[in-house]
This record gives sequence, C-alpha cells and structure tokens, in this order.
Amino acid sequence: MKFILLATYDWYMYNFKLPIAEKLRERGHDVVLVTPPGEYAEKMRLSGYRVREWKLDRHSMNPLKEIRSLLHLLLIYAQERPSIAHHFTAKGILYGSIAAAFTGISSVVNAVTGGASAFGNVISKTNVVYQGVQWGLKRLFQFVLAGTEVIFQNPDDLQSFVSQGLVAKERCHLVKGSGVDLSSFQPAPEPGGTPKILLAGRLLWNKGVGEFVEASRILAQKGTHASFVLVGETDSSNPMSVSEDQISEWEQEGLVEWWGFQEDMPSVFGQMHIVCSPSYYREGVPKVLIEAAACERPIVTTDMPGCREIVRDGVNGLLVPPEDSQALASALSELLEDAERRQEMGARGREIVQEEFSVEQVVSETMTVYEEFTEQSGVTAQSEASAV
Repeated sequence: MKFILLATYDWYMYNFKLPIAEKLRERGHDVVLVTPPGEYAEKMRLSGYRVREWKLDRHSMNPLKEIRSLLHLLLIYAQERPSIAHHFTAKGILYGSIAAAFTGISSVVNAVTGGASAFGNVISKTNVVYQGVQWGLKRLFQFVLAGTEVIFQNPDDLQSFVSQGLVAKERCHLVKGSGVDLSSFQPAPEPGGTPKILLAGRLLWNKGVGEFVEASRILAQKGTHASFVLVGETDSSNPMSVSEDQISEWEQEGLVEWWGFQEDMPSVFGQMHIVCSPSYYREGVPKVLIEAAACERPIVTTDMPGCREIVRDGVNGLLVPPEDSQALASALSELLEDAERRQEMGARGREIVQEEFSVEQVVSETMTVYEEFTEQSGVTAQSEASAV
C-alpha cells in the first residue's frame, strides 16, 4: 500500500511524525512525505524518505497563491494515487482533504494536532464580526471531515468537534500526542546552583512568553533567585511571534536568558529544575511537556486543553489559569521552595509518560486507526486486486 503523510511544516513532519513513517516502511508500505521545501525536508530525503515538495506559503492569505498551492497539491495526489492519505495541521487537513476528494482518494485520516487552535479559535469566537466567517468555516470543515477518520490528541478537542457537528463521533479516535522516545529522554538528577526554569518552543505571545517574563519580574521583586530560560526560535512570518528586539530587551533587564534553538533537548532538561508552559494557545498535547516529564522534571502549565492532559495538578506538576502571571509566579515559587516535592513530581511524571505517552504506544494506536479504516473501506482488498 502507498501512504501519503502531509504537513504544512517540514520541521513538524521531521520532529513529530517520522516514527509513523518508519513503522509503515517496516511493514513494507510505500511512504511519501509531502511538505513545503526546507532544511528538514532535505534531512528527511537524506534519511531515505521520498519527499514531495509542496509549493505552499503557510502564512499566505493571498487567494491566487492559495489556489496555486491547492492546484499543486491536486497534481501531487493525482500522480501518487495513495491508498491512504494522512493529513496533519489545520491547513494540511483543509487542502489535503480537498485534494483527496477531487482526485478520488476516499481513504483519508485527518489529525487535529497542536494546530487545533486554528479550529478552536474560530469555533469559540462569538463576536458578531466573526459570525459569518465562523459559519462558513464550519460548513467547510464539515465537508472536508465528512467520511474521514479523525484523530484527536486530547478529549477536549474531540468533544468540541463532535458537539459543533464538525465530525461524527464514530469517526473519532483519541491518540495522545506524538509520543516520546523514552530511551532518549532519560531522567537526570537536579543540578546544583541557582534553580533554572525553562520555557521551550516557538516563541509566540500566545505560548505565554509574556506571562513567563512577567512571572520572572514578580519573583525577582520578591527576592526569589531563579534563572528563567527561553529555548526556541522567533518566527518573523508569524504575527504572534515575539521579536528578537523584545527578547534582547528582556535579557538586558536580567529577566530571561535566551539560549536560541537547541538540538539536544535531553541535555537542556538535565540543566533545569522546573519546566514551564504558560500557553493559552489551544494545544494538542505539547510534546515539550511530555519530554520534560520523561526526564523527571516537574511542570507548571495552564489549565488548557492539551496542557492539562499531561499534567495532573499536584501530582506531576501544577496547573494555573491562562494569562495570569501572578498565579504563574506563585506556582513557580511553590516548587522553587520545595526540592523534595519537585523530585517526587518528576518521578511521577516519568511514570505517567511510560503508561500513556511513549512513542511506541502512539505509533501502535495510529496503526490501529489505519487498520480499522482499511477494514471499513476495503482498501486492502482493492490494493490486492490491483496487484493481481
């Protein structure tokens, strides 16, 4: 069988979905990765994957550019004729499903991942200005999701889509996150010295970067000694991106350290005492929090869909209200003052990941979705008949 895996970010495919591609290759299937060009697309190609580069500007709102991107994707699908197409990220779901429909590919799996914010924000807006757009997008996503299998990373997103009538409940599957390689993300003892608190990921305002910095300011004013560390890159093409000038200003104030992009995240976690994600971006299940828990680090995050899926309040971390710097500072202070509690929470976090979030479990559950889908649609029988 031939599978297409499609995402609108080459780094997303490389960092989150290659274990699925590898398992499919192990089973003897033909796997085609469809992403925009970039350094990670080239890395995947050098690793032996067949990559089809999709001409897409993920932030474009230009109708002509979008039509060209869709037509290019239609061409790729018509040429490849996959048995199953699996789409990731919001724009990937939309364009991939349309391309599949117009090229006669009926076996489609759509994964509502961290990009679910694009759906969730549209669905939740009640301002009259947005109601017309909201209605149109609902109808559009009802169309693209109809007849497809839909994977959700957390139960909040699943329930939201079902209650909005965007997808039938019997078509829904819950697969928690992208998983973590427990052999790579290993526990390490806390380092000595000044405690370090980490926020890692894309440096976007709605990831709670501003609240993280404000919590640093609050604790500094109270005389609490801790280093606040940002790991990740800015993205000038994203309107929610924090500018490099702003980060430099915070560094000059002594509020944060910016370590930029880091390839070796297990080493980074080993240098930390607490991992923090004050996101109010509607997450799937943040992979950085799963990795932090695997490394036995306590977590402070917001009581938001996805974030609360990995953190059990008071067990392996603390949950705080979104966009509340005071509550965030209080939670961080609580853990900074209690090393024994940090270690207990970290150990429990590792156990939770082993039970629910290993990459092996996530891949296995995804394979089950494929198997159920092929049984329902008769793809296997069709493929065998074509081969004969």
